[in-house]
Amino acid sequence: MNASLVAQVKSGFIDRFKTEPLLIFSPGRINIIGEHTDYNDGFVFPAAVNKGIVAAFQKNDSNSCQVYAINKHETIAFSLDNIQLLDKEHWGNYVLGVIAEIQKKGKKIEAGFNIVFGGDIPGGAGMSSSAALENSIVFGLNTLFNLGFTRQEMIFISQRAEHNYVGVKCGIMDQYASMFGIKNNALLLDCRTVESDPFEIDFKDHELILINTNVKHSLSDSAYNDRRSVCESVASMLNIMALRDATEVDLLSIKDEVSEENYQKALYVIQENERVVEASKAIQNNNITALGNLIYDSHHGLKTQYKVSCDELDFLVDQAKLNGHVAGARMMGGGFGGCTINLVAKKASKSFQETVSKAYKNRFNKACSIYAIELSNGTGIIP
Repeated sequence: MNASLVAQVKSGFIDRFKTEPLLIFSPGRINIIGEHTDYNDGFVFPAAVNKGIVAAFQKNDSNSCQVYAINKHETIAFSLDNIQLLDKEHWGNYVLGVIAEIQKKGKKIEAGFNIVFGGDIPGGAGMSSSAALENSIVFGLNTLFNLGFTRQEMIFISQRAEHNYVGVKCGIMDQYASMFGIKNNALLLDCRTVESDPFEIDFKDHELILINTNVKHSLSDSAYNDRRSVCESVASMLNIMALRDATEVDLLSIKDEVSEENYQKALYVIQENERVVEASKAIQNNNITALGNLIYDSHHGLKTQYKVSCDELDFLVDQAKLNGHVAGARMMGGGFGGCTINLVAKKASKSFQETVSKAYKNRFNKACSIYAIELSNGTGIIP
């Protein structure tokens, strides 16, 4: 957790509202492997990280509310009796959506409140800043007003806010990892049962490095929803709940009834689900080579079958493959920009970062950004 960010949010709240706030930290997340499997009831392998959202809360003596976003230098004001959506791309919809979903549950927010929040998750990096914000809001209001929601109930409130007020039909992985993260652990999450097994992460001579392309191509949200629709359609044709229940043999039985493009998308999901399970075994056995190969295979599927990569992401993965000290690399997140996640030998990490930064700048005439991350506990109160 970023101590200077905590101090900035706390002092910003006190300066504006002249009272001591309740402080909440809600982390972003990485995902070691398992992309686009969560909304197919499949397996994923995320971990909360030490970058996230810090939010300050306190009640006021009215029925009106103010929320100030430090990074945006913007305030939204609204009445609890009249929640109205803002422009489609506005950050405020994540906040308003959570409040509206709390109200739908029949819980009474008894008074107005003020919030100040800031974050250090790089924008568009595929590290789920949206889920971190949603979780910080629902957790903070749950604590402030003693609403009595469990952590499990809170992540579904966050998810429904994104579905109904932002328009992204996300799975549950991002909210779950942010809420339930365990320090130094990744979570093998079954997105059907919404239960996970923690795996302590100690790659010994290797470390995880994120490389941000610093691009986010505009078709990401519409393409995400389109792919979810394809998966649901294929599952319906197979007469199963979700692609999690399909095998490659099952899919082959309807190959003549779907386009080749949609066949490959469904095949990717089935294969990626298997890769997640195999990755958990590789981590348990400390088999870095096997894990790295699975990570590379994941990217290949995302690029050639699911078609959610882009030139910048592919370039970074190709650069990783040229370096014998990188065990595996792939794009991470919804796609069309954001980060690659790289499993790199510690002894060669600095030289790899320097080489790939220079190559990326030469190729795209813009800088990439590189982050080392630590695995964090999930959403909670800052003492």
